[in-house]
Amino acid sequence: MDIPRQFENGARASRVFLVEDSPIIRERLLQLLEGLDSVEVVGSADNAVDAIAGIVAAAPDAVVLDIKLKDGSGIDVLRRVKQSLPSVTVIMLTNYATSEYRHTCLAAGAEYFLDKTNEFENLRGILHRLRQDNQPGATPSC
Repeated sequence: MDIPRQFENGARASRVFLVEDSPIIRERLLQLLEGLDSVEVVGSADNAVDAIAGIVAAAPDAVVLDIKLKDGSGIDVLRRVKQSLPSVTVIMLTNYATSEYRHTCLAAGAEYFLDKTNEFENLRGILHRLRQDNQPGATPSC
């Protein structure tokens, strides 16, 4: 079992699981997140079956989840994950940022819905806030 990364003040890094079927985007996500002290990537998957199993096993603080996967739908993954781990924060990150998908994902329990085209960098701020909100004595931000 891995020991979570901790800081001098006793805080720990947010544990994040990535689900993305594009190797190029997955690598870009890893590079973005590895540059953040407040984040520890605890796993990744490129398909729905591996995503569900990996997320449930890792029990991360947050999941970055694509809608279109090799063998299924990220929306199905979202629903299954929220059944098993209702407190996990799910950040949908997709090229399919239609209002219909946005509504479906938010109704299924996703906390965030981002368009890869113009909101990719917003992940940094979201994950930073998530870590701050999860610290002892923190007041959650809206």
